[in-house]
This record gives sequence, structure tokens and C-alpha cells, in this order.
Amino acid sequence: MTDAIWNQGYTQNRELSWLEFNARVLAEAEDETVPLLERFKFLAIFTSNLDEFFMIRVGSLTDMAALEPNRRDTKSGLTAGEQLSRIYAAVEPLYARRDAAFRDVDARLAQEDLCRTSMDELDSSERKYIKQYFNTMIAPVLSPQVVDSHHPFPHLEGKVLHIAVLLSHKKNERLGLIPVPASLPPITFLPNDKRRYLMTEDILLAFADSIFEMYDVLEKTVFCVTRNADVPLDDEPFGSEQVDLRKKMERMLRQRRRMAIVRVELSRPVSSHFKECLHKRFEVTDEQIFLSRSAPLRMSYAFSLGDYLSDGRRSRLSDPPFIPQQPAMLPAGQSLLKTALQRDVLLSYPYESMEPFLQMIREAANDPSVLSVRITIYRLASKAKLVEYLCAAAENGKDVTVLIELRARFDEQNNIDWSERLEEAGCKIIYGFEDYKVHSKICLITRRERGGVRYITQVGTGNYNEKTARQYTDVSLVTSSESIGMDAAQFFNNMAMSNLNGRYNRLLVAPTSLKNNILSLMDGEIAKGSDGYILLKFNSLTDIDMIEKLHEASCAGVTVEMIIRGICCLLPGVPGKTENITVTSIVGRFLEHSRIYVFGRGENEKMYISSADLMTRNTERRVEIACPIDSPAVRARLHDILFAMQHDTVKARVLQPDGSYQKKPAVPEPICAQDLLMQQAVSMAREQAKHASEEERGLLHWLRRLFVKD
Repeated sequence: MTDAIWNQGYTQNRELSWLEFNARVLAEAEDETVPLLERFKFLAIFTSNLDEFFMIRVGSLTDMAALEPNRRDTKSGLTAGEQLSRIYAAVEPLYARRDAAFRDVDARLAQEDLCRTSMDELDSSERKYIKQYFNTMIAPVLSPQVVDSHHPFPHLEGKVLHIAVLLSHKKNERLGLIPVPASLPPITFLPNDKRRYLMTEDILLAFADSIFEMYDVLEKTVFCVTRNADVPLDDEPFGSEQVDLRKKMERMLRQRRRMAIVRVELSRPVSSHFKECLHKRFEVTDEQIFLSRSAPLRMSYAFSLGDYLSDGRRSRLSDPPFIPQQPAMLPAGQSLLKTALQRDVLLSYPYESMEPFLQMIREAANDPSVLSVRITIYRLASKAKLVEYLCAAAENGKDVTVLIELRARFDEQNNIDWSERLEEAGCKIIYGFEDYKVHSKICLITRRERGGVRYITQVGTGNYNEKTARQYTDVSLVTSSESIGMDAAQFFNNMAMSNLNGRYNRLLVAPTSLKNNILSLMDGEIAKGSDGYILLKFNSLTDIDMIEKLHEASCAGVTVEMIIRGICCLLPGVPGKTENITVTSIVGRFLEHSRIYVFGRGENEKMYISSADLMTRNTERRVEIACPIDSPAVRARLHDILFAMQHDTVKARVLQPDGSYQKKPAVPEPICAQDLLMQQAVSMAREQAKHASEEERGLLHWLRRLFVKD
């Protein structure tokens, strides 16, 4: 590897690549073929993504710019300060695009009898109602404050809306602040007209003059600050006997609330004088202040807005409902636990239901032959049947070990709460390592049988989260393979002993054996030259060694196809560098989240599913697992998924050598991979009920029936 790789023309900056990804999310909100309420949700997702980007990535770069101002990014050669300048420049036009998309969606929703209105548009009776609503429901919970020598500037919570008012009294200027209480609903509908609503912050903005009635109001705006949330955890020895990790995480969450401000958002233009006041108060530069002229600063209400429409209209403006189907590899009514003892089973979320896996844990909790259940947990739903079943297993005398990662960012408090609940039920709780998050998705059931024990191992690409299993695409293998089960047992033993250097026969485990084995598998394809083939599906590519190896593969003539939803620091199609590499991104109804690695073709093919993206944090600083796929039937199912992704001509965007993304050319019979896989799941569930043959269940056969005319 060379320090000047950025000069070779086939790499790009991670942060700018991520902004390109979020622009593709925004493009879904701009797409008129997407149902109107779904477009509104994509606006909210874009906004939430950008919030987290500033909290974590911009926050981290801000710290780096202060501590290591001359350190350069390995993919672009930019310092942290230079990256920040480019980020701010790239984000500003995204705000303009979001405003334009919001105006369009908002206007179209108004035509559908769901109209955001303003105080200026109210008639006298409506104004009277809103005034009464303000006096009775809003004013009693407000905490307005004037900032002066007797009233110091308060701490502002990140991402909490406030009203800022520039006040004048006896020729002296002061700043007035009104936090928008979290207890208030985000929108308020007018009486006798359930079509029109006002934003709560707009009501507060209108009544700011009366709140500060003893002052002259010069200017006012809605604003919120974004704080750095990238809190280091190295302030105490992680393994110290004096430190309880749950207490440490609770302190970290309190610390996060007081971190430095990295962004200020305003809802309306303000004078240069008012803006200068904000600069001084928040200690930010002009380029850190962003104006949202149309779109609200808080858009989470988008996910419930459709509830105010009639059922028929809501249905017409939303994606068609989809219910996860009975898994194709598990006939209805059959136990996953018992089936897995006979053959490998693959579950594909959200096309197939997570329920069979949950029922497998429930069955294990009540099976007299089950001795133990061990599982890693990274993120859980706020209401989790999985926890209920694990607790039941412990209460039934099973040995239940839960490795829970308390540092799953923004899910820390949820995981703290669940760890306490599991511990109370008698589960053995262990945590991750000082410098390594445990991101693996693995569950091991040990069952007593004649002459010994048998293992049922589940390895997945996504979290055991019952909510996101209906929103994210992930795959989950359940196998009774003895070799994989023995590796899984050794993995949990190593985790309990804080041993990162364990040896495994089949599983690839980061940080010790995953990266070097993937590089070795790539080397195997490089040795084949133009006969080599690499097909990878994952979420982000930043690892410099992986990028260099993929460049080497391309130069050797290996065909490399990658399906990467988000960040890609490698630029494909660069002549003489990456010309044999293609990169496709799919952003659609579901979040593409599965990780599938394929090396070679035919009988020599090696296939893995994994919890890991090819990012340095995953390959070197996390505990991740990649599991080999032995079953021909499971491999065929995974190829079905990959086939659909490779042939998508609706949502697919192809990464260009200059870092931009382009749509695929129009075709007579366009294919949307996610729609295709939904239809396939329904079709296969129906055919399964008819005891159809394996050939009839195959995707290629199904595609042929769909597209080939008689």
C-alpha cells in the first residue's frame, strides 16, 4: 500500500461518498413514481440520516481538525478541515433539494385533503381556536427565557426545537429563547376541519410576541442545534473492577448531551446582525448554519401523517401492504428447530417472516433436551419477544448466555434496560471488549441427544430486531452442521474469556481471521486471471487493504461485481485501474442490509454470509462473523437474491468513475428487485402450499413465467 493512493485516481473520500448515498435517499422523495406518503417518509429518512451524519462523522472530523490538523485521509488526501469545508459545501444544495421536494409533496398532499397551513391563512374563528389552544395546552408547559446578565445562556439539547427571538427593551437588545416541549404533539388539526393542520413550532413562533410582551420583537426564527455525539470511551479502564459498564454507558449518555455544537439549522432567513449573534452564542462559523426555507426542521411526524387520512386514500398514497411470508425452505407448521436438525434453512427478511426464528427460541426454552442458549445482541426492538423467550429459557433452568453490546450507538439506553431485564431473569450477561464492539449476529442452541450433544447454530447478517426485520433486507442461516456448531461454541467460550485471538475451522471471525481470509479468497480469484469472479453485496467499502486488493483483482482481469448500498471509497471503471469492477447501489422500499460474499463460479464457488461490511471499523475494530454456506439449496436461494439485485433496472444506480451515480438504461420490461422478491415470496409460499417441486419454486422459472409471453 502507498501513502499516496489518493493520487492514483481510483479512490474517493468516505464522507462525500456517504452524502452521495443520502442524495439517493432524497431522490426517492423526488421520484413521482413513488407513492406520495412514501415520498414524505423518504424526506424524513433523509433528514434523520443527515442528523446522525453531523452528530457522528462531522463531530469526529471537528475533533480531528483540532487535535490532528495535518492528518490526511488515506482515500482522498484531505485534512479534516478540508473535508469539513467540502462537506458543508456539498450539504447546502441538499437543503435546497429537500425544500423543493417538500414543497412539491406538501402541495400534492394538500390536494389529497391533508394540508399544512400557516397562521396567516386562518380566518377569525380559527385564530380564536388556536389562541385558546395555545393558552390552555401550550403556554402552561413553556419555559421561555431572556438571556442577559441575570439569566445566563442555557444549555440547549441537541435536535430539540427552539424559538429564538431578538428582543429590544429600552434600546438594549436581548435574546429570547423558547424550547418547544417534547410533550406537545408535532402537529395540531383545526376544529371541524380535519384536513388542515399547523406545526406546533409555527404556533409558538406566532405567539412569541405575546410571550415576550414587555419587549419589542425585532426578529424571530425556529432553530435547533446538532451536537457532536461521537463520545470516546477511553476515559476509564474498561476492564477495571471498579467500573460497571452499565453505569459507564449512562455517564456517556449524559456527556453526549453537552458536547460541542457542530450545526445550527434555521427555519427562516435572519439578518446578518441576528446571525452574528448566533455565531457568538453557539461558537459556530457561517458555513455551519443551514437554512431550511420550506421543510420543517423536525420531520418524524411524516410516519404517522397518513393516519389522518381515510383508509382508502391512505392506501392509494402508500406502498401496497406486504406481509412477510412463510419461509420457502420451511413448510408451514414445521418446527424450525427440528427441521434444522435435518437440513440447513435460510430465512430472508423482510420477504419472509422472522417468526419461525423467534418460535425456535421459544421452543428451545421449553424443550427438556435443550441444555443451553447463547446469543449475541447488538440492537433490539423496544418491545422484544426474543427477550421474553430468553428469559423463559433461563427461568426453565436452561443455561442462557447473552453477550449484549451496550455501545450500539443511539441504542445504548435500550440495551442497558434489556440487559437488566435479562439479568433479573437469570440470564448470564457478558459485554464486549474495551476497544472492540461485538457486532456479530450468532445464536447457538445446545441440545442433548443420545451419545452426546448436537448444535443448532443461527448466523445472520442483521440484528435480532423484530421491527427492523420487516424493514431491512437480511438473511439468516440455521444449521446443525457439527463443524460450524463447534466453532460457534468456541466463539462464545472465547467471548466469555475476553479472548479475541481464538482459532476457528469454518467461521471467519474479525478482528483476527475475517480480513485476512477474505483477502486470501480474493487472491484465489486473482490467480485465475480473467476466469476469476468476485460478487459482493454489502453496505459500505472503506477498508484500504480491501480496496487495494480489488484494484489488483481488476488489473489481473478478474470480473468484480459489487452491490453496495452506501459508502464506496473505490471508484470503478477507471481505465487501467478498476475497469473490470462495477458498483451498483439500490435504495428502495426496504433498507438493503444483507452481506453476501461470493468467490468463484460453479463447483469451485465459495460463498459466505456475514455481519461485516468491508470497512476498517468492521474488519479490524469489531467482532464480526462470516459463515460459509455449504447447502446447495441455500446457495441457490442466495443466488436468487443476488440475481434480482444484479438485474434491477428501476432502483439500481451505477457508480461512475467520477463518483456520481447514474440510472441504468430503460428496458422494455423493467425489474425492481425488491418488488420482484416480494412477489416471489408470495408465489413461493403459495406453491409451497401446493407441494410444488424445487424447480417450480426457483426464481428463474418464476421470472420466465412472469416475463416470457406464450
